[in-house]
Amino acid sequence: MDLHLLIDNLTNPALLFFFLGLMAVQFKSDLQIPENSSKFISIYLLFSIGFKGGQELSHSPLDTEVGLSLVFGIFLALIVPIYTYFILRRKLSVENAGAIAASYGSVSAVTFITAISFLEVQHMEFGGHMVAVMALMEAPSIIIGVSLISIFRNGDSEKMPYSSVLKHSVTNGSVVLILGSLIIGFVANEEQAAGIAPFTTDIFKGFLAIFLLDMGLASGQRLKSFFKNGWFTVLFAIITPLFNGIVVALLSRYITDSEANQFLFAILGAGASYIAVPAAMRLVVPKANPSLYIPMALAVTFPVNISIGMPIYMYVIQNV
Repeated sequence: MDLHLLIDNLTNPALLFFFLGLMAVQFKSDLQIPENSSKFISIYLLFSIGFKGGQELSHSPLDTEVGLSLVFGIFLALIVPIYTYFILRRKLSVENAGAIAASYGSVSAVTFITAISFLEVQHMEFGGHMVAVMALMEAPSIIIGVSLISIFRNGDSEKMPYSSVLKHSVTNGSVVLILGSLIIGFVANEEQAAGIAPFTTDIFKGFLAIFLLDMGLASGQRLKSFFKNGWFTVLFAIITPLFNGIVVALLSRYITDSEANQFLFAILGAGASYIAVPAAMRLVVPKANPSLYIPMALAVTFPVNISIGMPIYMYVIQNV
């Protein structure tokens, strides 16, 4: 691996703020980000990425690559939860295996946002349609996860509310915001977009750093209780995203020639949802243990992806 790329990533200020949050928890500091501020920053980041993606999309031809990219993204959201479910089922209950599989089939918007910041540091431009790919990958994995639980659990005739699952997946706030921002960015002309550029572009990295600090605090608070669940889930949360990211990085070259788009596909394949999927699972699969699937995605997979995962995926794309 290119050590320069790894060092550049590990010394990225936004990532260092994430580690600061982790250390603050270990030192039992009272550092915290107010909940309302955290929610606002989340909304801002999704809005900014969606709007800029729409602007990029408006300057790109709607060609075969865009269509294949959307299909490939949905395919990943369907296949990843299926294969991971059967691995997880060797050690975990049907409900927990299904919930975790859905998390790893879905996407992490925060990881995606961090990956875009990584591309900006490398001065690499990505296609705006990749934002739409991310948004479309939320719902299929949730539906597959719930379906697997419904099919394989025994002695429980309770009917799974698929209509509620579908509605929650499609109307999830993050999906609505990023798709809506994408559309608005697409229809806005360059002059109109330039009017809000100081908000959508100039302050983006600063807000990302504060948000990752908050993510570090949240991750640190969940680490101790999570490790009590044993090494199987820990190893799964480390190995699975790296495996998915590398495989998708290799497969995506058949979809697009753009290294930046291939990298984002790898991130989408490697990510795990800790917002949309947990919200859905609490609604329809209350027997699934949130102290498993939330820390796996947030406290282990997320830091693995943003620290060593991104340089690995880029190395594979550029050298394998």
